[in-house]
Amino acid sequence: MSGRRIARVEELMREELSTIIQHELKDPRIGFVTVTRVKVSADLGHAKVYVSVMGDPQAKERTMSGVISATGYIQRLVGMRVKLKFLPRLEFVLDDSVDRGFHIEEILKKIEMEKNNG
Repeated sequence: MSGRRIARVEELMREELSTIIQHELKDPRIGFVTVTRVKVSADLGHAKVYVSVMGDPQAKERTMSGVISATGYIQRLVGMRVKLKFLPRLEFVLDDSVDRGFHIEEILKKIEMEKNNG
């Protein structure tokens, strides 16, 4: 399958998954979630859904539990909205790149302050 088609499928799935998770899941465990990226395998058999979750480690754990427990429901909704011959099996993964970015930014600010004070 062409790279361009896979990229279109990934973007379409990211948009639908974002809508479903933010507006249609009623699980109280689920906090503020952003679907940051979807990576679909070349054969469209699997899709890793990277999600960023705001909050402390316990909130992130609760949210991921809620999202993972709703995987079947989410899969059905995506299947109704995204017209593919075979819908990839979804796997939700916590994306900590935002947290790492904030951490790197803090380190850079600290270095800059030390540089200006030294």
